[in-house]
Amino acid sequence: MSAVDSENGLARADRTAHGLVVKKSLGTYVVQVEGRPLVCSVSSKLRKELIYPEADPSSLHPSVVKVEEISTVDPIAIGDTVLLVDAADGTGMIVAVQPRKNQLSRRAAGRKPLEQVIAANLDQIVAIVAAARPDLKWNVLDRYLADAEFSELPAMICVTKMDIANEAELLPNLQLYEQIGYRVVLTSAVTGRGLEDMREVFKGRLSVFLGKSGVGKTTLLNALQPGLNLPVDEVGRSGKGRHTTSSLELIPLSFGGGVIDTPGMREFGLWNVAHGDLAQCFPEMRPYVGQCKFGSDCTHSHEPGCAIKEAVEAGHISHRRYQSYLRMK
Repeated sequence: MSAVDSENGLARADRTAHGLVVKKSLGTYVVQVEGRPLVCSVSSKLRKELIYPEADPSSLHPSVVKVEEISTVDPIAIGDTVLLVDAADGTGMIVAVQPRKNQLSRRAAGRKPLEQVIAANLDQIVAIVAAARPDLKWNVLDRYLADAEFSELPAMICVTKMDIANEAELLPNLQLYEQIGYRVVLTSAVTGRGLEDMREVFKGRLSVFLGKSGVGKTTLLNALQPGLNLPVDEVGRSGKGRHTTSSLELIPLSFGGGVIDTPGMREFGLWNVAHGDLAQCFPEMRPYVGQCKFGSDCTHSHEPGCAIKEAVEAGHISHRRYQSYLRMK
């Protein structure tokens, strides 16, 4: 390639480089290029989708029918490998995104159906829930895990603040997740419980945190890597957490690997999961999918002869997890 498009014309190939997106905030991206950070903007062309007519065998250069806005909130995600034009002054412009091996998405807030890509090219999802303050919401945890399953990403569960927990109350539900196949690690940044296990979880992998505000994601990172000194805030009297992470950032870990710390999300809507696919996002339901009286048309909510409902009644599927499924529908 001899040149690439930029906002101001053509940029020579010797000014282009590949890099890793490690931080994004308010339309600004930090891209790591050969050990140095570049503060980048994004080409407006990445926010458009060109619509072509159906292929005409006689035409080698079909004309564009129309130009539409892309269906994602942002074309760039943390973890993306991108092609950029280096302005040689510490800044650059992203002009292309390399193909992703995977991505984690949610439905963006607002009425318009848009995809929000949280992170890309991941090795695993770490679902963070607090044992107390704020109260543990099992249905929210189920949403995180369902999205991991839909994205075909391994997931594990980290429970924080075990120093203030009623462990006897938590264990039955946590054992349920272990029986399904999820790893569960109980931690406390105060006592140090579970920290070595979490270092093992993160080592050599690119992970993303999913968790509500106040569950202790940043406190956990500070405990895992002394000297990191990321800002934290106390949970308010209402029991709801405050947002302390205001941007998306990939944090390298001294013992290997990296973590993408995300702002706490009060809502986590699944993106593009059809009703028929949702049961596949619950590992314990998969063996029963397709076994219902109405086959793939069964919504597993009210139909007679539903294999999943029968499995719930027989105790093979947790009633609480089944209720989470119905809420997600």
